[in-house]
Amino acid sequence: MTCVAGDARLDATWDAALKGERAALLLTDPPYCLLTRRRKGGDLRDKRAGVKIDRDPVVRFDDVRAYRKFTEEWLPKAAARCDGALVVWTNFLGKQPIRTVAQGLGYREAGEFTWAKKTTGHEGNEQLLRVYETALVFSRTPLLPLSLTDPQRVWCVAAGYDNEGEAQRFFAHPNHKPFGVLEPLLRQWSRPGDLVVDPFAGSGSIPAAALRLGRRAACSEIEAEWAGRVTRRLSEAGR
Repeated sequence: MTCVAGDARLDATWDAALKGERAALLLTDPPYCLLTRRRKGGDLRDKRAGVKIDRDPVVRFDDVRAYRKFTEEWLPKAAARCDGALVVWTNFLGKQPIRTVAQGLGYREAGEFTWAKKTTGHEGNEQLLRVYETALVFSRTPLLPLSLTDPQRVWCVAAGYDNEGEAQRFFAHPNHKPFGVLEPLLRQWSRPGDLVVDPFAGSGSIPAAALRLGRRAACSEIEAEWAGRVTRRLSEAGR
């Protein structure tokens, strides 16, 4: 499969990625609401060497209003092409803009999935975890109560940044998500054979995990170089 090189704010990108199909699940990791770093005089601060959130292709926004505008430009296009849940990774500042846009489209917030990141690789009786990132889950209808035989819904997972070595193997993208973090979301909100769409593919973590679990995947990425890398990664995952 091919990762489309295109902007998720444009209909043409969605049309090229989905090819007339509708997705059963949106699972995506868009740019977070990271604000532009400026000096007191207003000049931009230099990027900090070795700091993950200052590495390309990380995007920053002037303020939260600019991030809400960005969300208003892409999320309705996703909702118009998806029949199931919308699962959107975000940071603290991005939660409210995403909630506002999703609720304006008629979605209810089903819950918040938390990634508790391991802060140390040491084994033992105690390990330090910190809330690293969260994914907001939206549905058009209320969740049905679970029966005693239904698997319980998962709302938190503890995992390191790169448990399986995939980040380093696949181009060390700063927004990598490990398979162990994505697996519960894919199993819970989609079924084998479903089409999962990710319009912010990055290094391809989400579509690769979808293929690994027997789902189909459609994706796009605004950076053409990264879109090409994702295409190569997914061709390997599909073998």
